[in-house]
Amino acid sequence: MNRNGGLSWWNTGMSMRVPNAMLLTLMLAVYCQVSRAERPPDVNVTNIRRVFHNGEHNAFTDLVRFRGKFYLTFRSCPDGHMVHPTASVIILVSDDARHWQQVHQFRVKHRDTRDPHFLVFQDKLFVYTGTWYSGETTIPVKDYDLNLHLGYAAWSEDGVTWQSPVLLEGTFGHYIWRANTFDGKAYLCGRRKANFEVGLRGEGNTVESLMLESDDGLIWRKRAVFQEVQGDETAFQFEPDGSIVAIGRRGGAHAQLLRSKPPYQEWDRQDLDRYIGGPLIVRWGERYVVGGRKSIGGSGPKTSMYWLVDEALHEFAESPSGGDTSYPGFIELSPTQAIMSWYSSHEKDDDGNTITAIYMADLEIVTHGPSK
Repeated sequence: MNRNGGLSWWNTGMSMRVPNAMLLTLMLAVYCQVSRAERPPDVNVTNIRRVFHNGEHNAFTDLVRFRGKFYLTFRSCPDGHMVHPTASVIILVSDDARHWQQVHQFRVKHRDTRDPHFLVFQDKLFVYTGTWYSGETTIPVKDYDLNLHLGYAAWSEDGVTWQSPVLLEGTFGHYIWRANTFDGKAYLCGRRKANFEVGLRGEGNTVESLMLESDDGLIWRKRAVFQEVQGDETAFQFEPDGSIVAIGRRGGAHAQLLRSKPPYQEWDRQDLDRYIGGPLIVRWGERYVVGGRKSIGGSGPKTSMYWLVDEALHEFAESPSGGDTSYPGFIELSPTQAIMSWYSSHEKDDDGNTITAIYMADLEIVTHGPSK
């Protein structure tokens, strides 16, 4: 190849003439081999199903496997999306990821339980929720106060008997989000106002995203800062050497790809090409999957799934979704099969009213045989 990417037959030392048609064929063959090597696989999305709707606003999903069963969690609230003390966290269980039954539900007095996420840690199944303070009744948006945030958990050793709600020490003033584990410790994403600044509502540059650390999943301490400014929902994965790969929401701006190595004091941040709301990052086989809400094009908000290849996103699925939608969950079933969950408000009930419900789908990587 020459410096411009062309084939330099005249630099091989071979005295030969290649017909133009043959040269074009050879160049196309090389291009196709490179394209196949770099192109992430296609994914079939099947068995799309609504798995829960109770007439309330149901949102913010997560999925996990624990002791041979599937678990699905989300927030449910009769008063809608915003902050209400009537919100609760629902946990469903299934043997086959198709037929679900409720195994637990909890709420926190005077607080809105939101964004529940699973963590399997020390042979226990944890569900973490960030809670806005609301008081006796619904409060206006201008009175939302990040400094009054407090994390809570439900946990179980068998998936049947649950302890909840359990206050998470060290999370006051932190809006907690996704969690993960590495080397015997639990890690939790939380965002807070820098210096717990007191002032008018408005997050923006005054919010930083932290990684909190715990030895038992219940008592937390600061380990590192993900974002010094414009902190928001951040999902992270650990590599075998302890390095972190993370996807950070940035309000309504483009999301970022973040990387760091222990002790997590220095971070590389790359802007992605789109906004991602409610981000997810997980491994599927040897690849990374990213999911969340996109708002590009003329079709409105959609929950989409992507392959992460180097610093680029390659969309492989746009779920049936619209309006209030996002916060996908994901479970790898095999190197080629997986399931996902999300919430959406793209459907209506029999009376024509928009509903916000929980959905699931099956994912399967398309495997192509050798070229003939």
